[in-house]
Amino acid sequence: MIVTTSENIPGYRVTRVLGLTFGLTVRSRGVGGNMAAGFKSLVGGEIRSYTKLLEDARREAVDRLVENATAMGANALVMMRFDSSEMGQTMSEIVAYATAMVVEPAA
Repeated sequence: MIVTTSENIPGYRVTRVLGLTFGLTVRSRGVGGNMAAGFKSLVGGEIRSYTKLLEDARREAVDRLVENATAMGANALVMMRFDSSEMGQTMSEIVAYATAMVVEPAA
């Protein structure tokens, strides 16, 4: 699966546009993690446990995006983007979305 944030894929031509597809995940930190992050926020600096949580969530959202595009019959995703939002005070939603296409090498 070709995944790109650009509008075009150099060296390929589009044979079909299948439409919008997305991958979604919702993650929550445990109470212990939230307390540790609260203490870290008092002194400043990176909160590595949150950084890892969000990196993992983005990877999972992209994996689900690719699964959904594959099920649609796509072999490429263009204009891929992320969006995120908070749900309550302990959960984060991460969505990866893109346009699913069928492409082939340009002759």
